Amino acid sequence: MKKLISVLAASALLVSSAALFSGCSSSSKNIEIAIPNDTTNEARALLLLDDLGYIKLDPNAGITATPADITENPKNISFKEVEAAQVPNVRQDVDYAIINSNYAIEAGLNPVQESLGIEGSASAYGNVLVVKEGNENEPKILALKAALESQQVVDYINSNYDGAVVSVVENPTDGYSADIDYSKLKGEKITVAASPTPHAEILSIVADILKAKDITVDIKEYTDYVQPNNVVDSGEIDANYFQHVPYLDDFNAENGTKLTAISTIHVEPLGLYGGKQTTLDALK
Repeated sequence: MKKLISVLAASALLVSSAALFSGCSSSSKNIEIAIPNDTTNEARALLLLDDLGYIKLDPNAGITATPADITENPKNISFKEVEAAQVPNVRQDVDYAIINSNYAIEAGLNPVQESLGIEGSASAYGNVLVVKEGNENEPKILALKAALESQQVVDYINSNYDGAVVSVVENPTDGYSADIDYSKLKGEKITVAASPTPHAEILSIVADILKAKDITVDIKEYTDYVQPNNVVDSGEIDANYFQHVPYLDDFNAENGTKLTAISTIHVEPLGLYGGKQTTLDALK
């Protein structure tokens, strides 16, 4: 009987030890980061993590990087791929989230003050004015371009976004082009597809500039990255303003669309934000 009790006690000790070991193992969780699921913004997110030192990417991957190009992942980071506009909505379900500044602003986040890491130089990702190929030199498109490249727009960006949106227009206009006969555009309407923040907000300044010439800018807001290109390619809308060139190039290649960028207006730095984790301690 004593021998049986000793065996049972030993077994209980082994079970207890196993449970304790198992508990320690389960507490060592992977770090999950939500990232945009479109090709170019996913690569951009991975490049940010590489710049911050949390992963290492194959140096040849560049702006086409995917998780398959990760060569070192010491924190065993896993990725939750989400449509870019939805990344802020899943932030509370993951440890961290990498969010485009326009969607961060819409979610009430200040990219400069609240991000835990942010892009330094993002020249490849300037947001552009896009039209269908062949329409680049239409007078009303050139009028839209001149107004968007105006000093008024530069000043609006600099005074309203606290560094979360950065103008990259090098030689601002006064809002108009000397090469355009605005009298021939009186009564014209220009339709522009845009995401709500900051693009539609910036276009409201453009609308005021062109209103003085009796030209109407009709801003159509979209919350996704697909329809704004489709409606310009179909001719339903004159232009769009929401994307950067790497995304546009990828979209054209995948969809057979013929869209072209005619001006680069601003950059929105991509940022790393806390979710379940409120500091970077888990990544140290």
